[in-house]
Amino acid sequence: MAQKNTKGGRSAIIIGASSGIGEGLAKRFARSGYRVALVARRESELRRVADGINRKDRKLATIHPHDVTNFAQVPTLFQQIVHELGGFDTIVYCSGVMPPVAKNEYNLEKDRQVFDVNVLGAMAWLNEAATRCERQESGTIAALGSVAGDRGRKGQPVYCASKAALASYMEGLRNRLGHRGVRVVTIKPGPVKTPMTEGLKMPFMITADDAASQIFRAVTRKRTTAYVPIIWWPIMTAIRCIPSFLFRGKDI
Repeated sequence: MAQKNTKGGRSAIIIGASSGIGEGLAKRFARSGYRVALVARRESELRRVADGINRKDRKLATIHPHDVTNFAQVPTLFQQIVHELGGFDTIVYCSGVMPPVAKNEYNLEKDRQVFDVNVLGAMAWLNEAATRCERQESGTIAALGSVAGDRGRKGQPVYCASKAALASYMEGLRNRLGHRGVRVVTIKPGPVKTPMTEGLKMPFMITADDAASQIFRAVTRKRTTAYVPIIWWPIMTAIRCIPSFLFRGKDI
């Protein structure tokens, strides 16, 4: 039996809500009447986002400062948030890092940071969500992957690997939870104008606000995997068919 939200209405947890796509998603969920729990490392930025959402007569956003690499903190914080919300309907993991990597650089410290944030942080939060969703037989679990996860690129091999790992993890959750009434959504954005991509020039790059709008629609509708924008679906379908050796020596 699905467990109803004890405070009525809908609620969402946004991990990585202090800027970029996460901020845009938080605002869209709030505009649609969701109560939103904003989670991110920078408290001052979380307060700024919450102040832009809340009104004197209607408080929809709460803030929860948290570093996603603090895995041990997640179970307690998740339960605290769910208690404050009176339950939850949707969780979206938006946190991600892509440190610059030189062509001849192999740096385990950077590599570990990428996997800690992009993969293990997601698993820490979404495992908690999956446990609750399975029990209540409802809910939506979503995470921001990337088109980069569809192939291994020489410029960012570890970032690509992290997004491939995240996509596989999400597929596993989907196959495990789908028959229990739980939706699991993998979002694969192309290049988005955010602080992480500052200074980069890439094809079909869209603003974080545009990306958030498209992602919100994908998360709240019956989607399982969504390329953002949709032009990346045929592009990546073709790219996945290219033999790997043709990428060698190419600046892609």
